[in-house]
Amino acid sequence: MLRKFCSAAIVLLAAASLAAQDPKIVWNAQEAPLYAKIRGLRELPDKTRAKATREIALQVRALPVTPNKLELAAGLTSLATEGDFGRDTLREVTTTLTQCLREVQPLPPEPRPGMPVAMVAAPYVALAQLVKYEHMEASVNNRQFDLAMAKLAADDAERDDADFTLTDLDGRKWTRRGLIGKVVAVNFWATWCPPCRKEMPDLDALYRKYKSQGFVVLAISNEQAVKVRSFLKTKPVSYPVLIDPDNAVTNLYRVEGIPKTFLYGRDGKLVTESIDMRTRGQFLTMLAQAGIR
Repeated sequence: MLRKFCSAAIVLLAAASLAAQDPKIVWNAQEAPLYAKIRGLRELPDKTRAKATREIALQVRALPVTPNKLELAAGLTSLATEGDFGRDTLREVTTTLTQCLREVQPLPPEPRPGMPVAMVAAPYVALAQLVKYEHMEASVNNRQFDLAMAKLAADDAERDDADFTLTDLDGRKWTRRGLIGKVVAVNFWATWCPPCRKEMPDLDALYRKYKSQGFVVLAISNEQAVKVRSFLKTKPVSYPVLIDPDNAVTNLYRVEGIPKTFLYGRDGKLVTESIDMRTRGQFLTMLAQAGIR
């Protein structure tokens, strides 16, 4: 299951993931095979996975209306952004999630002490991310979707001005605002995260290629340094790896799922960001937006 981090934002994203089965969910004869297919997507090669994702999106869309239908659509969405499976694939996933939200219209999570007053069900946030960051089209006339879009805008305003100082595994201190004049990728990751591990070689290759042009990667983990060092012995990278032991920077950036990358231009302003894992081609597109080619 993706580990989510709470933050004091406009709305609270209540994490919904099909990575681990909820014992309260009972899948019927039509739903169970689709649930199994979604769980197996990460095991497929990327080209096969793209086709399988599109097919599952269409199959979920054709199901009778039940709350489980939305669970399947949300679970598929959470995996469809782990790389580049094509615009057509993402469009089908977006259409399926949009339809399911119109059919089910989930309620926001029950308030608890310390929660913000305005909250939103997680699938609306997932759809808002597709619209804002993947430039998908979706029409949802729902207050929760509006709140989700407002949440993303507010979070990005905070990230634009965010500053921090963290120490890397070699003992060097890095300050984000101290890197004005550089193109800086702030990458949140963890050793336990499969998509994080998958994108690391591409990110490292691009760092080595464009370092001379002023490209800096600050990879941030909230795990213990000893665990990260042990992991990097078998999967080394050349960019700095910083430790965020108390989640202060993770919370500052409103990070609710990883991997997540924020790219800053030479003026120190946020240029673009990723929802999820990026491929080398997707990272190159992000770098081009910051002037590195």
